Amino acid sequence: MSDFLKILGQATPLTTTLTDIYTVPALRSTVVSSVVVCNRGTTSTTFRISLAIAGAADTNAQYLYYDVPITKNNTFVATIGISLATTDKVRVYAGNANLSFNLVGVEQS
Repeated sequence: MSDFLKILGQATPLTTTLTDIYTVPALRSTVVSSVVVCNRGTTSTTFRISLAIAGAADTNAQYLYYDVPITKNNTFVATIGISLATTDKVRVYAGNANLSFNLVGVEQS
């Protein structure tokens, strides 16, 4: 088995649009080690992060974070260690257009 330490995904999603930031590739599994959300703007907003098993349609059960407030010019960091299987998806949602999302972890093959 090989491990690939990497930035799994980066996104600046459209306002109030649930956006795929990462999909586990075929024949791989992944451990998400950290999620970083940066508010580049001058106003506070909120964000959401969800996990979709095998890319399933959005449901309330998928949310890890829901409408979490993030103040202006601030960064939220979660060190989480979540294991994902092939085709699982991580999705993000921003309350305004000033949020950047970064997903860091290990892909295993």
